[in-house]
Amino acid sequence: MALIHDWLTGMRGGEKCLEVLCDLFPGADIFTLVYRRGSVSPAIAAHTITTSFLQGIPLAATHYRYLLPLFPLAVEGLDLDGYTIVISTSHCAAKGVVPSPEACHLCYCLTPMRYVWDLFAAYFRRGPYRRIPAPVARIVSHYLRSWDVSSSTRVDHFLAVSRFVASRIRRYYARDAFVLYPPVDCSRFAVSASGPKNYYLLVSAAAPYKRVDLALEAFARLDRPLRVVGTISREDLARLRSYRRASISYAGWVSEDELAGLYADCRALVFPGEEDFGMAMVEAQAAGRPVIAFGRGGALEAVRGIQVERLGKIRSGRGGLPYTGIFFSEQSADSLASAVEAFESVEARFDPEAIRSWARRFDRPVFEKEFLRILQKVLAGRRSRSNAGPPASVRGAPPPW
Repeated sequence: MALIHDWLTGMRGGEKCLEVLCDLFPGADIFTLVYRRGSVSPAIAAHTITTSFLQGIPLAATHYRYLLPLFPLAVEGLDLDGYTIVISTSHCAAKGVVPSPEACHLCYCLTPMRYVWDLFAAYFRRGPYRRIPAPVARIVSHYLRSWDVSSSTRVDHFLAVSRFVASRIRRYYARDAFVLYPPVDCSRFAVSASGPKNYYLLVSAAAPYKRVDLALEAFARLDRPLRVVGTISREDLARLRSYRRASISYAGWVSEDELAGLYADCRALVFPGEEDFGMAMVEAQAAGRPVIAFGRGGALEAVRGIQVERLGKIRSGRGGLPYTGIFFSEQSADSLASAVEAFESVEARFDPEAIRSWARRFDRPVFEKEFLRILQKVLAGRRSRSNAGPPASVRGAPPPW
C-alpha cells in the first residue's frame, strides 16, 4: 500500500487525516512532494517517506508553494510500481499520481485544487501569488485546471470530506464521491469544569480564505478579548499590530495539549472563513464550546448552527439551545461583530455537554470503521469485476452492434 500526500511541512487538518491512515496501515509507504523533517507527528515520520525531485531544490521545504507549476510533473514522477492499493489525501496535486495498471486508487479529497478553481482570486490576485503578472497567472491556472481535470481520471473512487466538497468534485471532475467526514480524536478534549474564561478563540493557518482580517477588524471594533492561534499572513500580522491592544493577542502555533486547553476555556470559537469542512470547529465542540461561523461551506455540516437572523425568535424560550453554534450570513466584519453580540445575548443557554455529544459523530473511531468498510467494499467490487472474465465480445459472442 502507498499513501500519497501533497506535502509534509506541518500538522494541519490534512496531516491529521493522514496520521489516522498511518495508524490504520502501519506497513504503508508514504509518497509526497516535499518533506520537512520534524514537522509532522511520530506516527507519520515512522513510515518510509519518499519525496519528489522538488525536495532537491534549495528552500523547497519552506517555499514549496512557489513551485506550483512544477507540481504535476513532480507528482507524476513518483514511482508507484508494485503498489496495488494507492490512497491519496489530496487538496492540491496528490491525486494526480500515476498508479500501476493493476492498482486501485482511492482518493480522500480534502478539496479539488483550490488555488485554480473557486479560490483563484484569493491566491492570484490578493494572496501569495499576487505578484505574478495577470497574463502569466491566467496561463498557469489554465494549464493547472486542465491537468487537474485530466488527472482525476486516474482515481478509481473519490471520498469527500463533506457534501460541500463532493459538490465541487461533481462540478469540476464530473465524478460522484462518497462522503466521509474527517476524524477528530474527541478523547483529547474535555469540557472545562470551571466554565469558560473571558476570551474568544481563532485557530487558523496562513491562507487567504481563512479571512483572519475579518476577525481582527470585528474584535478591534467590539473591544472583546480574542486569542489567535496558528499561523497568519504578513498582512494579517501587520493588521494585528495596528490593532494592538490588550484585547487581541497572537500565540502562534501551540502544542496539542495547550490547544485543547484553549478550546475548553474560550467563550466560543470564531470561524470567519468558508471552509471545506473545518476540523477546528469540531475540536472546539468536542471541548463543549460553541462556534460562531460564516454560514457557508463545510460549517453547515460541522456545526449544528442557527442563522443569527433567526436567533431572535428563540431568545425568549426556556431551557438550552438545541444548537452548537451561530452562523452569520455575510463575510464581513460588520456581520461577524453582530453575530458576536447576538451570541452574547444567548450564551448561557448553550449546553456544553450537548455540544460535545454532537461532536462525537465525527470521532476518530467512527471514521476508522467507515473508512475500512468503504475500502473493503471498493476492493471487493474490483475483485468481482476482475473475476468475471473478459466481456462477451472478447469471449467470442457476437459484438453488441
